[in-house]
Amino acid sequence: MHATQKAEEFGFSAVWAADRIVIPWKIETPYNYNWTGSFFVPPEASFLEPLTVLAFLAGCTERLKLGISVLVMPYRDPVYWAKVAATIDHVSQGRLILGVGVGWMEEEFAALGRSELFKSRGRVGNEQLEVFRTLMRDEHCTFEGEFYGFDDIAFRPKGHEDRGAIPIWVGGEAKPSQRRAGTYGDAWFPYFPRVTPRELATRYEQVLRAAEKAGRDPSQVELNCCLSVEITPEPVAQEDDLLRGSTEQVAERLEQFDDIGVQHCALQFLVGRYPERLEQMQRFSEDVLQPLTP
Repeated sequence: MHATQKAEEFGFSAVWAADRIVIPWKIETPYNYNWTGSFFVPPEASFLEPLTVLAFLAGCTERLKLGISVLVMPYRDPVYWAKVAATIDHVSQGRLILGVGVGWMEEEFAALGRSELFKSRGRVGNEQLEVFRTLMRDEHCTFEGEFYGFDDIAFRPKGHEDRGAIPIWVGGEAKPSQRRAGTYGDAWFPYFPRVTPRELATRYEQVLRAAEKAGRDPSQVELNCCLSVEITPEPVAQEDDLLRGSTEQVAERLEQFDDIGVQHCALQFLVGRYPERLEQMQRFSEDVLQPLTP
């Protein structure tokens, strides 16, 4: 709570909660979001359930957007998680950002009794998004799919003021995720993309083509991303796919993401402990964020 309230004080626009229900002691599934290929959170670490956390933070903040990066859809029944998401959006007066994905860790699927969904998780995720759109749109909700179905149910509230406008940011870097974002998302939201801004823009073109193929207006699908960041005391040698350096260097790198059309960067500060992480957040706010804020 303290870190979130400080983020609001420092002028950040959103806070984010990651989705991890269990961490197996032995993980053989490759982790594709860092350079080692191994998941970096130790099993003994405490990991709070993200939707519960966001509901709590809704009452502790006033203006911050509340994001999940990202909800692993196949872990939960879609009607149930849609109800929780709509509740959070309702009580926060429209501040929820619903990041969604289909997961990567086979061992966590097994621990949750969902091993049978792992290989089909892409189709499961697509269908869950169709369920969500149905619940957010219709007065009499009916759905019949490969994995889920219901007949003539009511679903309220549909988020803040029953408007059914909770933004969906689709995570994932692979081509199926890009197609999912173009077909269902309000934004493509890759997590720790180990690419240059120019390469990210090239991949975003796949999202726009998918949106056009789905009969959507491609301009309605934003490009956003989640980046790790480390503020160093002195300037360091720059690497194309890292956001690391002095505040001046980090600001210059973020301008490159702005130049390719990124609307929002969610930042994970790599310093792992407090108060060091808060110090990094404050330095970023004072030297990078505030000069960019009109």
